[in-house]
Amino acid sequence: MALIECREVCKSFGPKVALDHVSLGFEEGRITGLLGPNGAGKTTLIRIINRITIPSGGEVLFRGAPIKEQDVARIGYMPEERGLYRKMKVGEQALYLAQLKGMSRPEAIKALKEWFERFGIQDWWGKKVEELSKGMAQKLQFITTVVHRPALMILDEPFSGFDPVNADLVRKEIIRLRDEGATIILSTHDMGSVEELCNDIALINRSRLVISGDVQDIRRRYGNDNVEIEYTDADGRHTVVLPRVSAGNGTLESFIAKGITVNSYRELMPRMNDIFISLVTNSGEEAPAEE
Repeated sequence: MALIECREVCKSFGPKVALDHVSLGFEEGRITGLLGPNGAGKTTLIRIINRITIPSGGEVLFRGAPIKEQDVARIGYMPEERGLYRKMKVGEQALYLAQLKGMSRPEAIKALKEWFERFGIQDWWGKKVEELSKGMAQKLQFITTVVHRPALMILDEPFSGFDPVNADLVRKEIIRLRDEGATIILSTHDMGSVEELCNDIALINRSRLVISGDVQDIRRRYGNDNVEIEYTDADGRHTVVLPRVSAGNGTLESFIAKGITVNSYRELMPRMNDIFISLVTNSGEEAPAEE
């Protein structure tokens, strides 16, 4: 079931069309990668879902009903433009933002202390935000986005500013939150993170939805239906790429009958980065039909 559903959403700013009849659902308990080049309309769609911007046409549904102001409390939004008050103390800032989302002060303190310890910033509670490094501030922004356990989490480029160790820490937390039932929209240009984290993708280009669906299904649709077989014979280790039909017609049985050791057999699928470039470059063309 879609937690959030966008139906024929349009948005224009004067003569500029930012979104052109975008219909898209974000399924509960899944991570959806919201993709597109700069200026495609992703941020406009995020702002409409958050009721920061009103659509020119269409509607957004939250659990099947038109989204209301009180529903926004069930959303955690981490924008790409970070918005912390630099002169406030870290703990005061986090408490303020948690209470804005409806948490009581005792409830917020308890949850924040747990998150601070998990992220290794418990010693920063009494320091000012301006004293934080970029990575530390990024951790604080992530914590204040998710601390109230929103049903929907919208994370815009959440890994920017992180070193590899902290980026991995945040990836693991995103997966944990998803596994606990959160619905997550991940807006990013990092195709590696899309392949690693996302169950689904939605690609917007030139204000229109180009493609959406399960990541693995889309990779198969744009693949060439080949498989890679790695095997070892008397001459050593080898790799061969064959059409799936040929590989399935007795190839493996033939190898085994000849005493050849098959080390691996894997389906070859295009990387999301290649699919992204292809779709954006050819966004005026129709996507391959579903099988």
